[in-house]
Amino acid sequence: MSSRPDGYVLIGEIARRYGIHPQTLRLYEREGLIRPDRTEGNTRLYGAMTIERLEIVLTLIRDLGVNLAGVEVILNMKERMESLTQRTDELLGYLRQEADRHRASSERYALVKVPPRGILKK
Repeated sequence: MSSRPDGYVLIGEIARRYGIHPQTLRLYEREGLIRPDRTEGNTRLYGAMTIERLEIVLTLIRDLGVNLAGVEVILNMKERMESLTQRTDELLGYLRQEADRHRASSERYALVKVPPRGILKK
């Protein structure tokens, strides 16, 4: 696929590559399924992330028979899941830091190390 020096691809090239009409790409944009970047002159520019999203849209429509409303729901759910996964990872990282800090603090201030039960003789 030919692209500009900045890595973006124009709508005509995207349409040829994926075998769809440029009006179809414009429809997907109007429906909010893809969001190409724009030049100052308002030319649509398709970057890697937009192309990846377009491939998902086309797979859902062509291979799975999902309509545009269904595609929108699926993409929204995908974004929510990614957001929740990111937030969960951040929370787990924070909890690990706090656990490590608590463990280090507890070991530093312990006066006596207590052996596990059953080791002390009576």
